Amino acid sequence: MSRLPPLLSSAALLLLLVGCSESDRPLESPVLLEGAIFGSFYQVTIADSLTQGEAQRLEEGLVEVLEDVDAAMSIYREDSELTAFNQSPVGEWQPLSDELIEVLAISRSVAEASDGAFDVTIGGLVNLWSFGAEARPREIPDEETLNERLAQVGPDSIEVDETGLQARRLRDVFVDLGGVAKGHGTDRVASYLDGQGIEHYLVNLGGDLIVRGYRDTESQSWRIGIEAPLDDRQEATHILPVDDISIATSGDYRNYFEAEGQRFSHTLDPRTGRPIDHRLASVTVVHPSNAWADAWATALMVLGDEEGMGLARSQDLKAMMLIREEDGWSSVATPAFADHFGQSRMEEMDIEVR
Repeated sequence: MSRLPPLLSSAALLLLLVGCSESDRPLESPVLLEGAIFGSFYQVTIADSLTQGEAQRLEEGLVEVLEDVDAAMSIYREDSELTAFNQSPVGEWQPLSDELIEVLAISRSVAEASDGAFDVTIGGLVNLWSFGAEARPREIPDEETLNERLAQVGPDSIEVDETGLQARRLRDVFVDLGGVAKGHGTDRVASYLDGQGIEHYLVNLGGDLIVRGYRDTESQSWRIGIEAPLDDRQEATHILPVDDISIATSGDYRNYFEAEGQRFSHTLDPRTGRPIDHRLASVTVVHPSNAWADAWATALMVLGDEEGMGLARSQDLKAMMLIREEDGWSSVATPAFADHFGQSRMEEMDIEVR
């Protein structure tokens, strides 16, 4: 066997030692992993003790999880599973992955409970209003085209066979999972971290949140801010201490366009085919599953403050709403939300319980 020259052998050994020591280097807690996904961002804050190598492996794993979700549910990728489903022949069953079936089943349940205020078959309308995958100018669509696309929409336009892991389109609808897929992705990242033995973390996927454990060695709770409905800046109106919880918020003050002196929100009412137009600015829902929280927040946002609050109470949801008033906004919460965070905290934060 040939032998390396002594100088080269020593250099290789030095590189090996340096590489090992860098990978084993303890990182200061908390560790922040962040990047871009789904046209938005992810931020994962971990309070567990980690080395450089462990943090790198965790980030590689969670990015792989997010890319898997994107490959299944993106409407912007020609090679995604959802794109293939949207292009499938009407009436023909299509085999789908467990996760896509799960998200479609959640969507169907919330659609039924909200009498159609949540509906993933509105993709054609989302595109028409220039908030979707179609490259369209931001302008008010003509009535004829709007009515044509609205006629196709409805929860009954797709059929899901959960046992057989298959689904089919009964009409030529375009399924858009924008109101639930991000929540599902948040759940998937949390599940991945749980599987890796991480006990203390905060996942923030474009504003959808899951927290576990504590934010430091002093066993202090994580703290999250409920964003004020302001167009020109980001500012928290309420700060809540949280642990082992999942939260999703839907609002109308970030993604919109203006035309003919009116503002048009990206949140559409599936029943009318038009952007919502009421005084409800945002809805925050607390739920064990972020996918469910995401879907419920969207449904309540469509319904508005009075009808939405009624549905939230009937479903025993932990929900809080920010409602526009002449001189700013008011905060209203369901009894379940108040019970979770404490009646005294509701009073401190001037949150009305209805």
